[in-house]
Amino acid sequence: MEKIKLAKASRLTSPNPVTVVCTEKPDGSTNLATVSWWTYLSFNPNMIAFAMAKTSYSGERVRETGKVIVTVPGAEIADAVMGCGSMTGRNTDKVGKFGIELASVEGSKIQIPAHSRVAIQCHMKEYHETGDHYLYICDVEQVYGNEAEEALFAWNGYSQLRPAK
Repeated sequence: MEKIKLAKASRLTSPNPVTVVCTEKPDGSTNLATVSWWTYLSFNPNMIAFAMAKTSYSGERVRETGKVIVTVPGAEIADAVMGCGSMTGRNTDKVGKFGIELASVEGSKIQIPAHSRVAIQCHMKEYHETGDHYLYICDVEQVYGNEAEEALFAWNGYSQLRPAK
C-alpha cells in the first residue's frame, strides 16, 4: 500500500451515500443542502448523525430550530442535488433555482424533494465540533420511504451523483 490523501480515499471507497438536508428558513420556506456524510447511530433509540461545514447555512438553521429532515434523493433530481451542494441557501432559493418539486411531511413545516427514496424526520439532540465541520446527532421522530425512487450515491470523490449499479 502507498500513503494517500483522505480525498483520494473517498474516491477509492465509492460509491458513498448522499443526502439532502432539508431545513426551514426564517420566512417559512425550505432550504436544501447536499450532504455527503451521514450514518445510522442507533436503532434503540432511533438516532442518526450527519456532518456539515461550520459555515453551512443549513447547519445554522438546524442549530437555531432544532428541526431537520434528512432525505436520500432519487435519481431523477441528480443534477439539482449537485447544484444544491454548490451554493448557499442563505441568499438563494435553491428550490426555485433548480426547479425542485417539494412534498409535505406530516407534522413538519419543512418540505422535502418529492423525488426522495427515504426521508428521516429528526430533532437535533446535540452537535459537536469536528475540525472544520460540526457533527449533528439527531433523534429520529419519523421515517418515510418510497421504494419506487432509485437512490443517488456519490462517485469519484463526490464529483458525480448517480445510482449504484
